[in-house]
This record gives sequence, structure tokens and C-alpha cells, in this order.
Amino acid sequence: MQTASPSAESLAEELLGRKFEDLGAEEQRVLERVASGEIEDCDADEVAAVHMTFGQRLADRVAAVGGSWGFIILFSLVLFAWMFVNSPLAHGLVPEWDEYPYVFLNLMLSTLAALQAPVIMMSQNRQSQKDRLTAHHDYEVNLRTQLEIVRLHRKMDKLFNKLGQLEGKVGETTEAVREQVAA
Repeated sequence: MQTASPSAESLAEELLGRKFEDLGAEEQRVLERVASGEIEDCDADEVAAVHMTFGQRLADRVAAVGGSWGFIILFSLVLFAWMFVNSPLAHGLVPEWDEYPYVFLNLMLSTLAALQAPVIMMSQNRQSQKDRLTAHHDYEVNLRTQLEIVRLHRKMDKLFNKLGQLEGKVGETTEAVREQVAA
């Protein structure tokens, strides 16, 4: 079990109405940061980039290229050129190497799909890890913000109470001065 500084324990009781030990690890960590005044600056993309392997970077790059309009247009042009060269329309103009059912083209497309699908899945898994890291960071920031807002409201309430007390004392003093002047 984690031990907390007295200020984090008092913040837990004051702001959340629970004991520090009863809080989850994330809540404890946020309260510790609030108590210490520590500011966390975390960029999910930077954190993910630091821990990326060559294969992961390659998977992200392949997925980025494979999902681009440039790839789609180039791939379509290659397919249409392949079909034209191997169609009866080009008979005699260029040598045919893959006649109409395009068996070799089907083999190449199947191979491309078999290789590209796992690479895209790896890239999507990496993106979901980044999204989880971002969500975790957003949760901590939101919790910290809520705690700070509660603290500010309580400080404002104390200030308004003191202001009310001061107004009462000023009113009493003014009344006492009026009575002395009138006498």
C-alpha cells in the first residue's frame, strides 16, 4: 500500500470524502501531484515514439502509405495496365504473360493482401495503445482539474464568509461611531 504525505491524505478526505488508502492508484497518484504542486506534461505521441521498434515504425509507415490516395491511384493504374497488356485488345502489341483469368495477378494480389493485412493490424494495435495512453492522461487531467475547482470553490467560500464577518464588524463599528457622535 502506498503511503501519502499528510496533505494528500487531507485532500482525499476533504475533496473526495474518502480515505487515501481507499482510492485507486490513479486517484492516489493525482492527489500526490496536486499536493506537491507537480505539473504533468505528457504527449502520447512522444511517449509512444520513444518506445517504438523498427518493425512498429515500418508497420505505421506501410499503413500510412497503403491508406493514401496516392497508393490507391497508383495501384489502380498498375492493375488497369496489367489487364490491358494481357487482354485481347493489346494482342500483338505487347507480349502477354498472364492471359485472361489473370492467375498470376490473382496470386500477386492475394500475396499482397496476406502481407498487408497483418501490417495494418499491427499499426491499428499501436494506435489503440496510443489512444489508451491519451485516455489515461485525459482522465488524470480531468480529475486534477475537478479537484482544483473544488479547492478553489472552498477557498472562495471561506473568503466570502470572512468578507461577511468583516461586513458585520464594519457595520457594528459604524453603528458604535454613530452612537458616540450622536451622544
